[in-house]
Amino acid sequence: MLRQGRYKILIIFMLCMIGAKAQTLKINTVPEGLQRAYLDGKDTVPVVNLREIFIYPPVKFKNKREQVKYNKLVRDVKRTLPYAKMVYETLIETYEYMETLPDDKSRQAHLKRMEKELFQEYKPELKKLTFSQGKLLIKLIDRECNQSSYNLLKAYLGSFRAGFWNIFAGMFGASLKTEYDPKGKDAMTERVVVLVENGLI
Repeated sequence: MLRQGRYKILIIFMLCMIGAKAQTLKINTVPEGLQRAYLDGKDTVPVVNLREIFIYPPVKFKNKREQVKYNKLVRDVKRTLPYAKMVYETLIETYEYMETLPDDKSRQAHLKRMEKELFQEYKPELKKLTFSQGKLLIKLIDRECNQSSYNLLKAYLGSFRAGFWNIFAGMFGASLKTEYDPKGKDAMTERVVVLVENGLI
């Protein structure tokens, strides 16, 4: 289940057709750090991976209130996105490390130790988040990890503790089961996240 997260898998398939007949192209295997290229007859053609570019139309605000709301969203994304990414990285590292442990007892001991350390390290900072930033963080964790905070807690800490934390969140009007909807109600948030990730705002 945890393997459903967004792993950075770099796989490139190239199919080239030239003219009416397909020609066999030889892909150069070069040492790391050198330019990849392929041979096309007597020509050497470089293979360059370009960074993905996102272009959005300018935001049109109906009134000053909408502009203030947008600026607040930008501020909140910049504040919470690093934490969501940290959660994803921690999950990957924890999962890989737990695979090396010999039994369930040692895995549970490691999880409890890690939970305590993370709580001590990040509690002071997370306490400074506003209510709206806390709700946004729950959504961004779902975005980064491709599953809800509740499912992550359930997988690592068990159903009982996940349920406890979800009830605790519910006391403040939030839910750890909240899912991120980048093409629907969270479309503007997704736009802001992409722009922040690319250093455009």
